[in-house]
Amino acid sequence: MKKEQSLMRKSHFLGTKIRNLRKRNHLTLEDLSTRCIRVDPHTAPSVSYLSMIERGKRTPSQDMLENLSAVFQKPVTWFLDNEPEAASITPTKGNHGGIVGMALEPNFLFSNDILQIAIPEMLSQTGISGRQFAHLLIRAHQEHHQNHFPDLERAAEEVGNKNLFLNSNDLMTIATQHGLQIRWFNHSGNNKLGDEGEVTKCLTTSYFELPNTVYLNEALKSRQSRLKYDLAVHIGHAVLHNQEGLHCKLTIGGHSDSTEPAHSTPNAQDILNAWRDFEASFFAGALLCPKVPFRQLLDSHGYEVSVHKKLDISASVAMRRMTVVSPYPHWHYFDAYQPGKLKAVYRGNGIPLPWGNMRTVQDPCQHWAVFRKFAQASTQSSTQLSILLVEGKPRLYCCESIQVEDLAGNPHVLCAGLDLNPAIAAQGVDVYAVVSELQMLCIKHGGASVIPHNIKQQLMSVARILNIAWVERALSGDVRVICTRGNACPRQPGCYEADKS
Repeated sequence: MKKEQSLMRKSHFLGTKIRNLRKRNHLTLEDLSTRCIRVDPHTAPSVSYLSMIERGKRTPSQDMLENLSAVFQKPVTWFLDNEPEAASITPTKGNHGGIVGMALEPNFLFSNDILQIAIPEMLSQTGISGRQFAHLLIRAHQEHHQNHFPDLERAAEEVGNKNLFLNSNDLMTIATQHGLQIRWFNHSGNNKLGDEGEVTKCLTTSYFELPNTVYLNEALKSRQSRLKYDLAVHIGHAVLHNQEGLHCKLTIGGHSDSTEPAHSTPNAQDILNAWRDFEASFFAGALLCPKVPFRQLLDSHGYEVSVHKKLDISASVAMRRMTVVSPYPHWHYFDAYQPGKLKAVYRGNGIPLPWGNMRTVQDPCQHWAVFRKFAQASTQSSTQLSILLVEGKPRLYCCESIQVEDLAGNPHVLCAGLDLNPAIAAQGVDVYAVVSELQMLCIKHGGASVIPHNIKQQLMSVARILNIAWVERALSGDVRVICTRGNACPRQPGCYEADKS
């Protein structure tokens, strides 16, 4: 009893600290309660009790506080000190992802009339098609909103009833309920010569034909995960666009799904079709991996990519949905084909790209995880900690990569990663001091270094708060410096020094 009374006298700022720490780590009350249950179900607070603790209406027991301290990797005394509002745990607002914008000055040069004239000229000179420009616009919109589109999530949840285990028969039934007829066709694909002389096998997996027929390739019967995705996309077009899926033709092979002729200048129909394709694709992911159940599954398995096998979905769908459902917002995702094509990109926090998806880069940094994964024969996933200078400041990234084959037999690498700087800063650590120290160690040792014990302990706490198992695994390996291009290589000597000489 005395212990509880003593705790009450020291808990003046406890509720505020728990609330700010929870928000700083992007957890809902339900997320935090679930984390506490995983530590010890007997001492875990309920959602309603947590709410009362945060509002100062209840004081947690000593055991409950120890449970919370284990989740946040803080000593119990930290919650009970006399610091009311530590700057390091104050929630930040308005922190959007995506690339850094540019100032549109002088203002008169950026009027709608001038841009309508200048953009087609710019695209014609750079060789970018109207459809490629449309995809750039959509990606910027996606990154600005940190990959969150609640209206599409709700539409998918209404159709699928938040069922995490829909099979292909379920999806066939849903498609029929929305007026779609299913037909099958046989197409073995064809070879296409890329810009660099590489041969890629392209395969049409499905297409829509007016007024309401979806044609599925017989090859999909051998890969249920891709069959489910194609069906979900066509259902998305039916639900969102009233079956106006005339241009919905899904292909694989490292190139754009659309096979309609591209215009050399921005075209309103290109923009509309590209946006509808994006919406249907996002809808498909939300239908196959509804947000709350999928987050709970990921949380219980430490965000392991292998959860896709439990749901019979592709690793690509699972990894893309991680970036959406995770309470931590600072993700990125690449789907990379050799020699340098990014079929899908999401780069929260504006992480620079290892190469562009409009043109091949001549001096890419070979130390990016996607390049290193191409060089490995293993089909097992691999993790990597990387340090990259972004706007003059070092950032620490962690990613997990896996090499897979698409239905046409083309190998490609899927890579889901995190910007760890915000997570480190959320724990009250001088993030730039920590990452700069790691960067100097890497350069001193030729570009890669083991992680010193004291920093490893700090990062281990971060990994456990995030509850992402592959971040923990990455800490047992080296951390590497990477760069955007060979002419900015931080290694000494630089990777392209021999070529320059």
